[in-house]
Amino acid sequence: MAAIKKTPKSNTIIQVAEATGLSPATISRVLNNHPYVKEATKKKVLEMIEKLGYQRNNIASGLRSNKTRTIGLIVPRISMFFHAEVITTIQNILYKHGYNLTICQSGDSVDMEKDLIRALQSVRVDAVVAACTLHTTDFTPFEQLMASGTPLVFYDRVPVGKTSAMVIKGDDVQGGYLATSHLIEIGCKNIAHISGPLDCNLYQDRLKGFYNAMKVADLPVRKEWLFYQELTKENARTALKKIFEGPDFPDGLVADNDTTAITALKFAKEMGLKVPQDLKIVGYSNDPRSEIITPSITTIEQYPEKMGEKIVEVLMARLQHKNLSQAELLAPTIMPVQLIRRLST
Repeated sequence: MAAIKKTPKSNTIIQVAEATGLSPATISRVLNNHPYVKEATKKKVLEMIEKLGYQRNNIASGLRSNKTRTIGLIVPRISMFFHAEVITTIQNILYKHGYNLTICQSGDSVDMEKDLIRALQSVRVDAVVAACTLHTTDFTPFEQLMASGTPLVFYDRVPVGKTSAMVIKGDDVQGGYLATSHLIEIGCKNIAHISGPLDCNLYQDRLKGFYNAMKVADLPVRKEWLFYQELTKENARTALKKIFEGPDFPDGLVADNDTTAITALKFAKEMGLKVPQDLKIVGYSNDPRSEIITPSITTIEQYPEKMGEKIVEVLMARLQHKNLSQAELLAPTIMPVQLIRRLST
């Protein structure tokens, strides 16, 4: 009778230690990306790990240390240029800190957002980073997450009003002001504005900037030329048809995303209008499409890479228990924006 071949046990930290001549504690420090491990030691351990085919059991390790070295991220859609850039930056920097990133899409669904919060909490992520849906007004699930001891950082789309979470957002009031005042400075007097749903802080702030610029210039705001809607190309075309069906046309348009600005450019061409001679257009976000279309679109740069860097900086400070003042914990961090002038104006 043939002997039954035993399945070899999986390699462990102890086996890696024996193979390298180092202590199990040193191997553990390498795996946890400890800052005081020498590069030569780290290289030696990682090479042996690869040779032995060692796989770390993160779940078991997390149960022992109460750390999973995993950050959860909830984002509306990873297909959106701004969020894609932020996610890439966050993931790259977190990796250098020894953390993994679990990315979840809410699809701008409030119900899905709630389910994702519960799912991330159930797998014991060390922290959560979130950009809310367009329609999130009840932040109780997020508050419950923090009550369980999980640090939370809101970015871009954040709660309106007070929150005990850390907040990082763009200067959207300034962005709306820059877009509108630019049109005014180059001669526009009849300006339309297509904005997003006003449940969302982004569009409340950009609208405020629009009104501020119009007030400073003492120009009237045409309510029939103001729209608050999800900023899709289909919704943009519907709004544009209403704007241009009247007896007089605007000479400037502030679009609160570049998809709407690009749709407006195509619509103007269909109407026989020349851009920028007859209609000047400013978008928002500096989507790469805004630069390659003809004419290229003037837009507001949000610096997503800088926002991603700031998110990780704040997150690491919290996870590493660095001393943060109450003001740093509770006051929102406002990231700068800039007008990028191109041929549409």
